[in-house]
Amino acid sequence: MSTVRRPVIAGTFYPDDPAVLERSVHSFLEGAPDPSVQSRALIAPHAGHPYSGPVAASAYRAWRDHAGTVRRVLLIGPSHRVAFRGLALPSHSAFATPLGDIPIDRATCQQLATLPGVGIADQPHAAEHSLEVHLPFLQVLLGSFQLVPVVAGQATAEQVCALLEAFPNDGENRILISTDLSHFHAYEEARRIDRNTTRRIETLSTDLRGEEACGHVPVNGALLFARKNGLQVHTLDVRNSGDTAGRHMRDRVVGYGAYVLH
Repeated sequence: MSTVRRPVIAGTFYPDDPAVLERSVHSFLEGAPDPSVQSRALIAPHAGHPYSGPVAASAYRAWRDHAGTVRRVLLIGPSHRVAFRGLALPSHSAFATPLGDIPIDRATCQQLATLPGVGIADQPHAAEHSLEVHLPFLQVLLGSFQLVPVVAGQATAEQVCALLEAFPNDGENRILISTDLSHFHAYEEARRIDRNTTRRIETLSTDLRGEEACGHVPVNGALLFARKNGLQVHTLDVRNSGDTAGRHMRDRVVGYGAYVLH
C-alpha cells in the first residue's frame, strides 16, 4: 500500500504556508552568489531556514539551471533521533511538504537496499529533520523530480561510498549530503573549528568526527567517493548562526557550510 511521509517540521524549521514558503526559498536563492563551478554533488546544512537557509542557498545556486534536467536526487542525512546501524531507505511512495508531494524512486530504493548495510526502515525517517529541511529548496529549484532519501545511522565511509557508487552517474541524477558543522560553541571558537573542518573537507579527509560535523557519516563517505572518482571539493560558504541569526546569538552558535563536489 502506498504511503506518504507527512512533513513534521513545517511551521517550525520552515513556513507551513505554501506561498510564504515559496517566497522565502526564492529570497534565499536570490541572495546567494552565483557559484563558479558545476556540481555533481552538494554538501549543505539542515537547520531551520532562518539559520542555515542563507548558507544552504549558496550550495543550491549551483543547481539553479537544472530544472527539467535533473530527474532524481539521492539525499543522505544523519539520524538525530533513532540509533541504528547502517543506512535506511523508506518504504513510502512519497515525501510531502507544504509545496506538494515528491515521489520516491521505489525501483532505485529497492536496488540500493540490496547493498551491505543498507535496508528499508521507516522509523529513522519518521521524525528526522536532516532530510526534510532540504525538500522545499529542491522543489523550488528542480520542479518535478524523484527522491531517493537515506538516513545514515552508524555506518562506515565505505558503506556510504558504495551506496553513492551504486547510484547511477548520469546527467539526470544528483547527490545531496546533509550536515551542519560545529555545535554550541562561542562565535570565535566555532569559526576556528569550522575553518579547520573546511580544510579537512577540501583535502578529502574521511575521518571527520561528530563534534566537527553532525553529518560526519555521510560526509566521510562522500569524501571517500570523491577520492575514488577524481572529484574535488570547492567551498562556497561557511558561516554560523551568529552570522545569519544576529549578533545577539553569538554565545552558543551552530556552524554551517556549503560545498560542491565537482
